[in-house]
Amino acid sequence: MSVGHAAREFEAAGIATVIIAVKSFETRMKMMSLPRVLLTPHLLGRPMGNPFDETGRISILNRAIDLLETAKNNGTIVDY
Repeated sequence: MSVGHAAREFEAAGIATVIIAVKSFETRMKMMSLPRVLLTPHLLGRPMGNPFDETGRISILNRAIDLLETAKNNGTIVDY
């Protein structure tokens, strides 16, 4: 939850954010009313995927950047 509080503070300061979280936290992310969230299908504690999977991590980062550029509404939650 502290990530959500930090994101709201950054957003209030004019710095756009995207939170990358595992899908199992979807309900909690919705309750927190966060600006932009990218949900990944990975294991708890590994929202960016498996260690050393450079290709997968870059893909997730690219999707997060795309979400940052295209999200039209506050509270946008999308699946990877």
